[in-house]
Parts: sequence; C-alpha cells; structure tokens
Amino acid sequence: MTTAGKKLKHFEHRASNRCFGCGPANASGLQLDFLIDDDLSVVCLAQIPDRFEGHPGYLHGGAIATLLDEAMSKAVRARQVTAMTRELKVEYLRPVPSKTPIRIEGRLHSHEGRKYFTESAIFDEKEKKLATATGIFIELIPKLS
Repeated sequence: MTTAGKKLKHFEHRASNRCFGCGPANASGLQLDFLIDDDLSVVCLAQIPDRFEGHPGYLHGGAIATLLDEAMSKAVRARQVTAMTRELKVEYLRPVPSKTPIRIEGRLHSHEGRKYFTESAIFDEKEKKLATATGIFIELIPKLS
C-alpha cells in the first residue's frame, strides 16, 4: 500500500489511553496506530483481526464504522481539539476483508465554531475504495471546577 507523496510522522498516544479504537491500554480494542501528514490529515495502515468479523473473512459493519469514525476523530485531534462524534454517515461500498492490509484515511473538511466536519475512507491493497464516511464532531467544553 502506498503513502507516496505524504510526509507522515507518528501520531502520539498516551500509554494509559483505553480508547477502543486506538488505545494501547485496551487489550480487547483495535489498537490502531495513526500517522499524521503535514496537512494534518491522518493515515492508518492496519490489518484487522478476524475477531472483528461479521461474515467469515470480512469485517463486521460496526467495526468498519468504528475504523472510519476513529480516522475522523484523529483528524480533529490533530488540531489539538478534543471532540466527540455527533453524526456519522457510512457508505459501505465493498466488503472489507479481515486479516488483510488496509489503509484508513481521515481529514477535516471544515469547521464552524465547535462543529468539525470530517471525512474518511478505507482502501484495500490495490487502492480500491471499500467504505467512506462523513461526520460531524462537537468540541468538548472543559468542565469548570
């Protein structure tokens, strides 16, 4: 799989992070490892285990939605913004195989105040688009003590 033309660097996570998608401290999660480009888009090269299958050999639709959601979340987080998903729209274009290399990409499209509009996609080894998503994330307001 290619990441040609991108200047990618590792997207840092706290060791105590228990996030289902990317948390290294969550043994039952996906433990996705993201890279970040200079334009603050994100990429994850992954091979998802068969424990996340629906139909044998293919990822469950909920797992696919999680991958897409996680990529969009990281694209917002790359801007030092903590936000949560408000809306997620997924298009399942083709089955996403388990135990096979895939590429997940996420980027911020725009934002208005606390709303962040995002998009993401999953590609197979041959660069075929398997699933896409758009989302709206809402920036969290820190609680006052």
